Amino acid sequence: MADSSTGKADGSKTPGSDFLQLRIEEAPAGGRSDWLAERLRHAIADGRLPVGGRLPATRSLAADLGVSRGVVTEAYQRLIEEGRLAGRGRAGTVVVAAPPPAPARIPVPARPEPAGAVFATPPRGDVFDAVRAAPARIDLSPGVPDLAAFPRTAWLRAERAALADLPTADLGYGDPRGTPALRRAVADRLARTRGIRTDPDEVTIVSGTAQALGLFAQVLRDDGIGAVAVEDPGSLGARQHLRHWGLDTPPVPVDSAGIRVDDLRAQTAPAVLVTPAHQFPTGVVLGGERRRRLTDWAQAGGLVLEDDYDAEHRYDRPPVPALRSMLPDRVCYAGSVSKLLAPALRVGWILAPRAYRDALVEAKRYADLGNALLPQLVLARLMESGAMDRHLRLARRHHRHRRDTMIEAIGTHLPGATVHGAAAGLHLLITFAAGFADTELAAEALARGVKVQPLSWHRMRPGRPGLVLGYAASRPADIAEGVAVLGDTLRGLLRGRG
Repeated sequence: MADSSTGKADGSKTPGSDFLQLRIEEAPAGGRSDWLAERLRHAIADGRLPVGGRLPATRSLAADLGVSRGVVTEAYQRLIEEGRLAGRGRAGTVVVAAPPPAPARIPVPARPEPAGAVFATPPRGDVFDAVRAAPARIDLSPGVPDLAAFPRTAWLRAERAALADLPTADLGYGDPRGTPALRRAVADRLARTRGIRTDPDEVTIVSGTAQALGLFAQVLRDDGIGAVAVEDPGSLGARQHLRHWGLDTPPVPVDSAGIRVDDLRAQTAPAVLVTPAHQFPTGVVLGGERRRRLTDWAQAGGLVLEDDYDAEHRYDRPPVPALRSMLPDRVCYAGSVSKLLAPALRVGWILAPRAYRDALVEAKRYADLGNALLPQLVLARLMESGAMDRHLRLARRHHRHRRDTMIEAIGTHLPGATVHGAAAGLHLLITFAAGFADTELAAEALARGVKVQPLSWHRMRPGRPGLVLGYAASRPADIAEGVAVLGDTLRGLLRGRG
């Protein structure tokens, strides 16, 4: 049996080098210089040794390979004579020329897919990747804040301060729940803005709401829960994540007061996913009477998963308190900075009832051992310093102006559309009378350079056609132009139907 530390059955070391993963036992007897020269040629040709790259000193490489220095010197000399290497004295031996690349095969051009092909079939798991990759002049997709307003200066200032104060020992592995600094900052923020009183030890930092849903799903499934009811219409992405982890997602209708709890009671699902502060995509707030009914349902044994995805983006009144503030023992809560700062940060937080807390921490540990340290420390400083609140005040002004621009443009170019959810959030829902498929409208609009999401993607049961339109990440002029294109596109569709 081979010794794992030596690679040979007798325990002796196999000479080799980390440089290009060279192993001298591969060289033929009496041809070691030829073998080494050929390996170097291949490395120069395929770019592993780029022009300007420096080779190891002959003495060092010979010692690594367990050969005489003359073997390495001869190999280098051959490539110097070929014009591939050059000796530069104290600068060592460097690559000075690579062989010309082989003539590229001219590919047969594939027939390009139509711009709106992504809307031609029911959405798959990669549908949002496909939509993001689709080129468009104007992107009115929902779910993204004003990325141009990201507080770069404040972030850099906080990052420098965090690094200056960071003990060396903290660069090792940490608590899978997250850094104490961010957990404290999140607990303080939730108390101030969402009415949730919680101990920092109850907060677990996760990689956004997507990971939160995945962790919840794993823990619930292990507890024997096989289904989580979802709002209908409701987030396609959230539904996909729950289904990925093997959970059924029976639909529960949503109306102007939020999820219909009587219909939830008629379901057999023991848990439900809701967006009560600003329902996605309709924008309605879960009304007081519905909150009481949902609380009664939970206290009778149901479990609520609360996705608090953009509650702080309200323009006409303060946000309603989170459900978690009323019922901590029956609500699994998830929030993130995706709509506050930027989705690319991939930072969120979860609060779980005591019965599930340890299992969720364990699931997080085995998922990734915890989030990256530095972004957590930076976010903690942004929250504690007030920089986050200053950014949000600025972002709300931008978002409100862009919302108003979109509503005005809809009134001008889509007079038959009904607008929903204007009081808060980063998107509007518009619905139309029946007579066409919203996927067809989305496809035609994309072909004309405007990207939107059809409402039917977020439905499980039939309903009126509609579009979900994001406004936060687009300039007012682009919003106005994009809605004008939608209006012209819709008129063309309806004329074609005669």
